Amino acid sequence: MKSRALTPWLLVSPATLLFLGLVILPLILTVILSFHVYDHTTGIQDSFTVEHYVRVVTDDYYLAIFWRTLRLAFLTTLICAVIGAPEAYVLSRMGDPWRSIFLLVIIGPLLVSVVVRAFGWSMLLGSTGLVNQSLRALGFGSVRLLYTETAIVIALVHVMLPFMVIPVWTALQKLDPAVEAAALTLGASRFTALRRIVLPQVSLGMLSGSLIVFGLSASAFAIPGLLGGRRLKMAATVVYDEYMSELNWPLGAAIAIIVLVANLAIMLGYNRLVETRARRALG
Repeated sequence: MKSRALTPWLLVSPATLLFLGLVILPLILTVILSFHVYDHTTGIQDSFTVEHYVRVVTDDYYLAIFWRTLRLAFLTTLICAVIGAPEAYVLSRMGDPWRSIFLLVIIGPLLVSVVVRAFGWSMLLGSTGLVNQSLRALGFGSVRLLYTETAIVIALVHVMLPFMVIPVWTALQKLDPAVEAAALTLGASRFTALRRIVLPQVSLGMLSGSLIVFGLSASAFAIPGLLGGRRLKMAATVVYDEYMSELNWPLGAAIAIIVLVANLAIMLGYNRLVETRARRALG
């Protein structure tokens, strides 16, 4: 009986140890590092201070970067939801073999490195890229897209869209198409059937997809670094600069912890709000 009670703990212990060693322990060390004093001449000191946190939350430079990071992450999430939910609905109504083909098209970009895709977008959006060449051919003149927030959002949407489509499509697999057909048969309009039957089911998938997209967008590094340039920095690029260029590891750790706490607060609040509404809608 005692060995049977210990069996669940023995089964989860390898994954627990791996999680503690790869996630929790580095996070604790990062928190400790963020409170260390840093001197530009002698490096990291053994004494502790909260100066780095005070500097980050009171400096307009860092506050502007945080605001840009959250704003672009929210915009990316919104666009992915607007595009991904209808795309997942259409995908769920497809039959074989088209469903498999289009599902492969959606998840295919995940097989390519983010850095490669970022370089591809830099060539497309550059002054001599395909987009500007097409605009000039149509008589509109060239448009500056590279090293702008627009370029960052475009590339982030391209990278994050599968993370929105797949959860919504998975949620729609639980919905019996006959229920929607029954609503149409009983006189409900197409819009009413979508709003009263499909949307409550889709909202659960959109919740999962939105949390994934927002979290990954807010912590993105390669795309802002390559398409935003040195002028349009986001939180991850600032952390990289503090670690690798300025060598101010405590300040970089403080920025990383603040971004992590802000992301968790936003995502948990959003999760509670949407989940409560979904429960009410589903009864």
